[in-house]
Amino acid sequence: MKQRILFVCHGNICRSTMAEFVMKYLVKQAGREDEFEIASAATSREEIGHDTHYGTKEKLREKGVPFTKRRAVQMTKQDYHYYDLIVAMDKENLWGIRRIIGEDRLGKVRLLLSYDGEPEGEVADPWYTGDFEATYVDVLRGCTKLLEWCKNEK
Repeated sequence: MKQRILFVCHGNICRSTMAEFVMKYLVKQAGREDEFEIASAATSREEIGHDTHYGTKEKLREKGVPFTKRRAVQMTKQDYHYYDLIVAMDKENLWGIRRIIGEDRLGKVRLLLSYDGEPEGEVADPWYTGDFEATYVDVLRGCTKLLEWCKNEK
């Protein structure tokens, strides 16, 4: 049975898509593609239908992380039941997720950096900071630790 992971940020064009593609890349590098289903979504409707932000694409190209054309989507209440883990980029996203799903009764929702021992750690939004490198560093660190965590949970 595949581990289903949904990465979530505000618009689903910068951080969550970066995390989706980085995690897919790490999983492929580990030879574990058949063990995971990985996607991303937004808490808002602002960017629905838009492709990944050009700054995210540029950073992924620079780092050699493959990506595909996609369209931003909004998370739904049904996603909570479908995915095993819902991984937020910051506390505002946690609030947005809970607004969509209600209470996290199954304990599926966590911050990405919590997998790296930072329970309150947030991935900065490059839409506002313009610093896609800092976002990439945090996303890579969080996804690497998340992949380790998934291995240990089996």
